[in-house]
Amino acid sequence: MMKRPIIGALAAVIAVIAAGALAVAATAAAPSNTAPPTISGTEREGSTLTAANGTWSGSPTSFTYQWQRCTNDGLACGDIAGATEKTYTLVTGDVSHAMRVIVTAVNADGRTSAPSDTTETVSAKGGPTVAVRPVVSGTAAVGEELSSTTGTWVPPTATTSRQWQRCDSDGGSCRNIAGATGRTYGVRTADNGNRLRVRVAARTSGGVAYAASSPTAVIGGGSTTSTVTTTVQGNKAPTIVFLSLRRVGVRVYVRFRVCDDRLGRLTVIARDNKARALSATRRFGVIRTQSCGTFARNWIPAARFRTKGRYVVTLRAQDTSGALSRIVSRSLVR
Repeated sequence: MMKRPIIGALAAVIAVIAAGALAVAATAAAPSNTAPPTISGTEREGSTLTAANGTWSGSPTSFTYQWQRCTNDGLACGDIAGATEKTYTLVTGDVSHAMRVIVTAVNADGRTSAPSDTTETVSAKGGPTVAVRPVVSGTAAVGEELSSTTGTWVPPTATTSRQWQRCDSDGGSCRNIAGATGRTYGVRTADNGNRLRVRVAARTSGGVAYAASSPTAVIGGGSTTSTVTTTVQGNKAPTIVFLSLRRVGVRVYVRFRVCDDRLGRLTVIARDNKARALSATRRFGVIRTQSCGTFARNWIPAARFRTKGRYVVTLRAQDTSGALSRIVSRSLVR
């Protein structure tokens, strides 16, 4: 007679326990990162960097930190012994490196780690300071040529060097391009869909300092970051038209037409470009007896340009005053 009430009571108890178990299971989860940690501060020896935790789900109850020293473009990183606080003061060993922090969020169910983006390259405490940052100019398109300045530094006697970098489409995660250390850079197929910038290192007896240009527009759209034609002391820059590019065996042949407001010699700057290959530049002179002239040149490109894929030649004319034409290009596909 009493079995049914007892069974009903047991069922009710089991239901309550099951509901509780489900509720516990629903909340039993380690933290999850929804927005990465960030770093604030000045990338200079002696300055203090501060980590921000980022955004997390899972209601973390505490956070731990591990600062890392990376290559100067942030490609590879390693822990710094003892650097486990929310803040970190840059030391001499950090100069010419980028920095990042690993933030670990903890709750009763576990722990999860997330890295910040890397900082810009750290400058020496006694190094020069930048007054005007470097600038990149040119057309942001494959086959074109970009030019760069080194910026203005204090003291002005600082010696400078360049490193071109390829960034993601948002202008972050900028990585060094091997061998790209000149004033100009020939845009390659590998750059398509990315942005480019130049990072300048300035050196004095007090140490080295770094500054980077703003990234270009996304490569491939033909956007212009600034003018590509130079006028010197009122002189009109020359113009150049790329008439043809062809290959016969291993030799390439180009035809082009140049015009200028002054007769005489012009220098034509030719650049070989190919994806994942260091560009090659050659110069040759042409003599005009009229305002415009059509010319042809040929050469054998280096072996790295004779493999399968798209080969791009860019041409640019320069007159005796230094004025430069815009860059023109043609390509061949093997």
